[in-house]
Amino acid sequence: MRHVGVREFKNQATALMASGETIVVERHGKPIGFFVPLTAKDRQAGREALGELGRVVEDILAKTGLTEDELVRELGGD
Repeated sequence: MRHVGVREFKNQATALMASGETIVVERHGKPIGFFVPLTAKDRQAGREALGELGRVVEDILAKTGLTEDELVRELGGD
């Protein structure tokens, strides 16, 4: 999993996405979004990607000490 700033993601999005890595996009060191690549267009790949997203979110919660609700608020959700 790679962490990049929002400007780096904006300026190098194509290359970053082509790497196939899960990317955490951060603003001022705080996560604001995720890129989780899908390599196949089938249900199994979708389930695996969703599992990877879950692992990434759990990692962020563990590293930051945020609750799920706090993370949603940080990401601009209700």
